[in-house]
Amino acid sequence: MSFDNVYEAITEENDARWAFGTGFEDPLSGVDTSVPPGVDAASLAAYCLMLGDDALIFSHRLQEWCTNAPELEDEVALANIALDLLGQARLLLARAGKADGSSRTEDALAFLRAENEFRNVRLAELGGGHFGHLIARLFVFSTWRLALFQRLETSVDPVLAAIADKGVKELTYHRDYAAQWLVRLGDGTPLSHARMQEGLDDVWPYVGELFRTHPVEFVDAASLRPEFDAVLDQALSAATLSRPSSGELAGVSGRTGRDGVHTESFGYLLAELQSVARAMPDARW
Repeated sequence: MSFDNVYEAITEENDARWAFGTGFEDPLSGVDTSVPPGVDAASLAAYCLMLGDDALIFSHRLQEWCTNAPELEDEVALANIALDLLGQARLLLARAGKADGSSRTEDALAFLRAENEFRNVRLAELGGGHFGHLIARLFVFSTWRLALFQRLETSVDPVLAAIADKGVKELTYHRDYAAQWLVRLGDGTPLSHARMQEGLDDVWPYVGELFRTHPVEFVDAASLRPEFDAVLDQALSAATLSRPSSGELAGVSGRTGRDGVHTESFGYLLAELQSVARAMPDARW
């Protein structure tokens, strides 16, 4: 099947490349992955790796809620959100492998890197807690990522722009789903209100990292903060919740997940995520 441009190739309705486990080897098969003139290939690869890691790791955390959500409908919703993010991760990691010239596949990048080689924000790797914690993480993550992807739709790299264009539609739903639960819990019973506030308070120390300027950027991270704050304030008002006042956590010597510095639980997450691939390298199913 031929396409006039990369946007058509990636954003076509019912494109099987956005389904996980369909049997094809390269999610960017048939797409022109050459780096545009004037774009630094190493920077593009590093940036796609960061965004791909965010999606991969948070997707893994979301799937832990299958069979644990309050209702069957929410288990299905969370599983679908996790699959959306997994689709984004596949394309972004594949783009990173093409851009840096290594031709590493998304599987190699996901399963064969060490803990300090991952560049995801630490918010994505947080786990445990009750449903209020999950909704707080999902709302913050999707609100931030949606603002980011909306700006990436005009990226100088057409492949990254096409991935963002597809992702915006998905992230809009992710944010809306989380916002509905945020309001339902916050403006619900005294217990649900307390738990939702607790979830926000515990997540808040990791929010500042999302807006830190990084040496490799295709979008100024700090520029996303006003939009994020406006959406947050609107949702908190409807949910009768308070903006947390706790400060931002610093990494080791000021370094964060973007620098390969992660939380204590991240090693356990990777051990689970990578166990089958490392135990049976080159296996196919």
